[in-house]
Amino acid sequence: MPPIVSAATAMPRIAPDNVLIFDLDNTLYPSACDLFSQVSNLIGQYVRDTLHLPADEAYVIQKSYFHRYGTTLRGLMTEHDIDPADYLNKVHNIDLSVVDPAPELAAALNALPCRKVIFTNASRGHAERVMDRLGIASHFETIFDIVDADYIPKPERQPYDRLLARDAIDPARAIYFEDMAKNLLPAKDMGMTTVWVHTDEEWAQAGSDDPRIDHQTDNLVHFLRKLAISPV
Repeated sequence: MPPIVSAATAMPRIAPDNVLIFDLDNTLYPSACDLFSQVSNLIGQYVRDTLHLPADEAYVIQKSYFHRYGTTLRGLMTEHDIDPADYLNKVHNIDLSVVDPAPELAAALNALPCRKVIFTNASRGHAERVMDRLGIASHFETIFDIVDADYIPKPERQPYDRLLARDAIDPARAIYFEDMAKNLLPAKDMGMTTVWVHTDEEWAQAGSDDPRIDHQTDNLVHFLRKLAISPV
């Protein structure tokens, strides 16, 4: 089956003043790697150990905080004043061997002569380890993580504003790639071009029918190659 590359607008024309902004997890590697399950299990363990709860009660708290606060971390910080650095270190202590190196992705990124940044709700350390595993770290200028966002997660507006201000990004020249469709909507409201990296995960679908999504693809490398050959 050929890759999906669909567009509500014409394909962007890439120039040196563009900035490509990428989410990390399930965007730069396939969701089939299922790193999220490892992280989710470690979050559950952290809640059990920190709040001294049985597994079933800890699970309810974990999901309740996620839905109320955007991340379980933010809920634990608000309700229990936990140390976020300790949390991030423990829940990202995962096995990355399920993620294959991605030389084709590295080549596609290299072919695009513009700035590239990572924008993630995870930690910088996790992002660096994943990028090293994929073999793409050298292609990115900066990482904007949950600490840089003052622990306020996407899709709230504040981290987007902070990213643009910190890295001096003109949203009109930015293209944002993300697997969670709802996280693209604030970016479009700010003037960015949006690309939904489509997965079949149910939790990534919310907002996928919103007209603020400019493009979608189920093959990031194929899409980036299309950008590389677009006329400038």
